[in-house]
Amino acid sequence: MLDWLKRRIAPAIQAREADFEPPEPPRRTMSGKYRLLYKYLDERYADTVVLTFAEIEDLLGFALPDQARSSERWWTDEEGRVEPDYSESWTLARRTAAPNLRAGTVVFERRS
Repeated sequence: MLDWLKRRIAPAIQAREADFEPPEPPRRTMSGKYRLLYKYLDERYADTVVLTFAEIEDLLGFALPDQARSSERWWTDEEGRVEPDYSESWTLARRTAAPNLRAGTVVFERRS
């Protein structure tokens, strides 16, 4: 008996459901001494953020370790990290790090 009403309302409900975007799942938050780098990267709207080593050190409030300036693996090697805290600052912000050691910069790209 109410089939005509169901047929009339169903397209409107389907249209609203198509516009609905599910909320993002909760993400793990960052803590520790690299938290300020995470916060900076997480709050940037741009898909690409380029920072110099000096800018990163200004954000953090302390000097980067010597390995950060001399080894690309410090930025890119996800296996065998002794101190995972630092890499979480960009991985939890959904970014990858691509260092240019000669230029003293790091490109942080948003992961898709």
